[in-house]
This record gives sequence, structure tokens and C-alpha cells, in this order.
Amino acid sequence: MEYYSRHISNLVEQLAGLPGIGAKSAQRLAFHIMHMPKEQVGQLTAAIKDAREKVQYCKCCCTLTDQEICPICSNPSRDRQTIMVVENPRDLAAYEKTEKYEGVYHVLHGAISPMLGIGPEDIRLTELMQRLQGDVKEVIIATNSSLEGETTAMYISKLIKPSGIRVSRIASGVPVGGDLECIDEVTLLRALEGRVDL
Repeated sequence: MEYYSRHISNLVEQLAGLPGIGAKSAQRLAFHIMHMPKEQVGQLTAAIKDAREKVQYCKCCCTLTDQEICPICSNPSRDRQTIMVVENPRDLAAYEKTEKYEGVYHVLHGAISPMLGIGPEDIRLTELMQRLQGDVKEVIIATNSSLEGETTAMYISKLIKPSGIRVSRIASGVPVGGDLECIDEVTLLRALEGRVDL
């Protein structure tokens, strides 16, 4: 049984298909959109359409950009001999917010997951290997600490090591403000193995 217009039901259904948006959130967003001024709704739909049509993959690092080469790759002050490999553009943005990393990136757009049918050929590994033909000294693997992220890190490491390029993995462990008693054993072990001298 429908409680409101078929058009609103369709809008709720479309919004619920977005990641992180459940049925209640989708309904709340749909009704918010219905109360927005028509001009504002037009701006929202134009922004979505514009982004979808004009944003592409950077020809160098595969992040999302509206230019052929993204601002990071085109920045002459970045260290092109160090490449940090991340799973998605959100991870790249997180590292950029630290304002401490001066190298460049490579965005895989996923991680290897045999359970989900995602193999090495389904992520941007070919493009990474092509970039390593240049003058690269280190590849920092910054995939997530999930099973898929660890699998991807190990696979990339095995591909690159024969070339003589240094391969490193970001440290993981106890988060700032975390109580040790609440942290799982794997995280504690990684923290112990990744310890540094003071």
C-alpha cells in the first residue's frame, strides 16, 4: 500500500539505494527535497548531473578529477618518487588533510576480495605497474586494515618487490584515546609489531 505519491515513493527508493542511506533517512531526505525551493532543487540536480558528466579519472593516479591530470599530480613540488597506494579517493583526501605527505598517490578504486568476486584485474593495478616503469623509489601501501585491504597489500607487495622498489605498509594499531581493554587482539598485535623507539 502506498502512503504518498508514486513520484515521492520513487524518490525515496532512489535515495535509499545510496550507500549509508537507510529507508528512514531516504524518506527524510525526500520530504526535505519536496520542501526545498524549486530553484534550489534545480541547483542540486544540476550539480549531480554536472559532476557525473564532467568528472573523470586522472590519467596519472586514477583519482576523480575534472581535469585530465589532477591538481596533486600536476603539482611540481610533489615527490614523484614516492607513491602512496590507497583504495579510494576518500582515503586520498584523508591523507591530504594531514598536510604532511609530500608524495603522489595511486587510487585502486577497490580492494581484492575473492568472496565478492573482485580480483586483481578489477582494480587499477595495471595502471600502477605502468607508473613503476618510471623513477619510483618507494611505494607506500595504505589500504585498509580489513581482510580485503591486507590481501591487496600482500598481492601488491609480491608484484613490486622483484623490481627492487622499496615497498612499505602504513602502521596500524591503537587509536588515539582508545582503551587497551576494548581493542581486539589483532590490532594490539599490529601496534606491538609497529612500535617505534622514543
